[in-house]
Amino acid sequence: MTTAATTTGRDVLRGAIAGQRGPVALAAVLAAAHQGGEALVPVVIGVVLDRAVAGSTGGTGSPVLTLAAWLAVLGGVFLVLSFSYRWGARAAERASERAAHDLRLRLGRRVLDPRGGAETGALTGELASVGTSDARRVGLVGAALPFGFSALAGLVVSAVVLLRMSVPLGLLVLLGTPPLLYLAHLVGKPLERRSEVEQERAARASGVAADLVAGLRVLKGLGAEPAAVARYRGRSQDSLRATVRAARAQAWHNGALLALTGVFIALVALVGGRLAAHGEITVGDLVAAVGLAQFLQTPFSIFAWVNGQLAQGRASAGRVAAVLNAPPAVPGGTAGLPSPAAGRVELRGLTHGKLHGLDLTVAPGELLGVVTTDPAAATDLLDCLGRFTDPAAGAVRVDAADLSTVDPDRVREVVLVAAHDAGLFEGTVEENVRAGAAVLPEGVLAAAAADEVAGTLPAGVATVLTERGRSLSGGQRQRVALARALARDAPVLVLHDPTTAVDTVTEARIAGGVARLRRGRTTIVITTSPALLAVAGRVVLLEDGRVVAEGEHAGLVRERADYRAAVLS
Repeated sequence: MTTAATTTGRDVLRGAIAGQRGPVALAAVLAAAHQGGEALVPVVIGVVLDRAVAGSTGGTGSPVLTLAAWLAVLGGVFLVLSFSYRWGARAAERASERAAHDLRLRLGRRVLDPRGGAETGALTGELASVGTSDARRVGLVGAALPFGFSALAGLVVSAVVLLRMSVPLGLLVLLGTPPLLYLAHLVGKPLERRSEVEQERAARASGVAADLVAGLRVLKGLGAEPAAVARYRGRSQDSLRATVRAARAQAWHNGALLALTGVFIALVALVGGRLAAHGEITVGDLVAAVGLAQFLQTPFSIFAWVNGQLAQGRASAGRVAAVLNAPPAVPGGTAGLPSPAAGRVELRGLTHGKLHGLDLTVAPGELLGVVTTDPAAATDLLDCLGRFTDPAAGAVRVDAADLSTVDPDRVREVVLVAAHDAGLFEGTVEENVRAGAAVLPEGVLAAAAADEVAGTLPAGVATVLTERGRSLSGGQRQRVALARALARDAPVLVLHDPTTAVDTVTEARIAGGVARLRRGRTTIVITTSPALLAVAGRVVLLEDGRVVAEGEHAGLVRERADYRAAVLS
């Protein structure tokens, strides 16, 4: 089996720039025209002084007309400056935003990959930070490079002009620039390291904040707000310290580059002044040389900014690459499943986590109840049935096909695993239940008792829910999530404790509704709810990862103390 090539941070940067090569190239050309025009301004002023004011034209033309002509040239230069800067900045910004957008889409595809793996070991807020802040920083490199090219163009124009005035001045700029750029690169190294730490700590704090907000009601119910605040305060302080260190590195970086460029500019002005004092260049040339020396601060400042953006972009690109390189939780597959699927499920020697050699067969159209004495075994069973992980040993088969050989996308078209803590999304109740389907299937709201939820809301099923459905109670969210699972009408539906937050009367109604709606479709309910188990055609009891008893709910209650302890305690 071939292994996908690892994406490095450098690959991320190159890909972001290559994907926007057109806008980046256009921005570079326009920005270069702007910087070249900026460099020509003092040159034109020097020519004006020499030819019009000092009368050194060497011809018979009128000084007034000559002055007017060169002022017109100066006006044309400023017109080019205005146009090129406006459209160059627009093209650079477009390249930056599009590169960041493309990178966010790429990250989104990786996080949503059916094979999973990108979310392993990461809080939701961390992934959100990589997809927003880090993607933005990488995108900014696409905006920075054109300006770096423009700064180089400004230096070249300045060097050429100075060479025409005086070879020593031109050589000073040409030979002095490369060492200065290398020093700028060295100065940017600490900023790159500290920017990476800053982003990592900020993402961690964001993840903790998102985690705490998601569980706010639970925290209040437990009275655990002080512990939660202390946890977030610790993460936030870590982030603050990293940000301060990065800001200190940024300040040192900018200050060091400003000092280096200041020394260099002063040196150019000093050499130009000595040459003018010895009569080797004209007064106009001296004005142009001093103006160019002052202008040189602009490209060097741009180099400092570009270097800082590159340092931060490289650090963020490394974090983006880490998400893109996250190994999938399960590999793809080439085998298929029958269409339409009959829904026969077989577990053979299934070993994973708390499951040890589990053997179980679910007939097509059967409503099976599963009771586990260990909640961790239920989670492991859900992971294997939905192919969120592959078992260490044994197999899960649907219609005789081993799920470990089937692409996860196809598995989830046939097998829908609905976790008990499934979240809702911002949008209307109907949009949450339909989940992208064209119409709302008939009967699903009533089967999940979600019609009662809609009846209590101001606009019924058209009521807009807040983030993760927090405007609903826990029981209401659970019923809407169950309706969404039923609406899929999957050939195999696996429900995990779908009624833990509802009252007994509603639970009994839901049990009957699920049994009616799913008649003829394979349904596995992993639960300890007596109401749901009572409507199951068969119930199995798992202990130590194996089936230790099976039968109808009423018979198991009479005959087995361990079953009674699991479902009636």
